[in-house]
Amino acid sequence: MTLNDDQIQAKLNTLDGWSRDGNAITKTYALGSFPAALVFVNTVGHFAEAADHHPDILVEYKKVTLTLSTHSAGGLTDNDFALAQQIDSLPFRQ
Repeated sequence: MTLNDDQIQAKLNTLDGWSRDGNAITKTYALGSFPAALVFVNTVGHFAEAADHHPDILVEYKKVTLTLSTHSAGGLTDNDFALAQQIDSLPFRQ
């Protein structure tokens, strides 16, 4: 079930650095090197696959932008915010 605007804002308030972009949330991570960015992306990929949730990922040298949305639901769900929290728990530094 998709979340309404108030629910989305409340959940965004619990996250650091994530912002809403239409029916998605997005965050850009700055990693220390290109190899570190690739390790980060692979780790995110494992989390996403385990959750059967697949973000859009853009790698630009040492920057990685993640965009989360539940495509099958047509918007944002609790799954998007759960994955964002899990990603933010990674030990990578910006």
